[in-house]
Amino acid sequence: MPTLHGFSYSNYYNIPKHALLYKGVVFSEDLVYASAEGYNKLSPALKVPSLTTDSGHHLSEAAVLCEYIEEAYPQRPLFPADVFARNKNRQLMHMAELYLELPNRRLIPFSLSKQPAPEQLIAEVVAVVERGINCINALATFKPWLFGAQFTMADIYLYYVLTVAEMGGQITGVDLNQRIAGLEEWRSAFAADPISQRVAADKEANREGFFSYIKSRS
Repeated sequence: MPTLHGFSYSNYYNIPKHALLYKGVVFSEDLVYASAEGYNKLSPALKVPSLTTDSGHHLSEAAVLCEYIEEAYPQRPLFPADVFARNKNRQLMHMAELYLELPNRRLIPFSLSKQPAPEQLIAEVVAVVERGINCINALATFKPWLFGAQFTMADIYLYYVLTVAEMGGQITGVDLNQRIAGLEEWRSAFAADPISQRVAADKEANREGFFSYIKSRS
């Protein structure tokens, strides 16, 4: 049985978790933060999530775990069979992370502390996010999923990336639902799914523990 290591308040943790649940894989969860003693054996970069495979090997980085889960558990495919469509999936995942998640992640300390972010930082984030908005508008169809009728790994990836992008948007004022046609309806459909609701409930259950951990580290 594979073991997913990390914590439910992490959007990156919830990406492979959602994929495992979607595929019906039986797995265990190890609630652990990256600062835990020995975690470097699971993730050399000390990042959440990481995965211990059935054979006892360790992998880390959310995008890598997505690829592993698809290959190790081919039931209910999350990547299209067509090679171009499969890599278009990867393209959107990569762009969503680079141009929506990572720039907005720079604003998390200000979101958590309720302190004003520097105007220069806000301007830098907005400039990158604009690129992300253009990418999603150019690639996604939202009919009803990102690339049409098939629910894919890109749907999972973008949905949880938006968790951080939305936090940043409260500071930058960028409303992605208004800027990306079809995004709000797609998010509502995704959130209504029982798997999404389970992941969201687990995240909420971890809220107090996560913020206690953050406080202890400050």
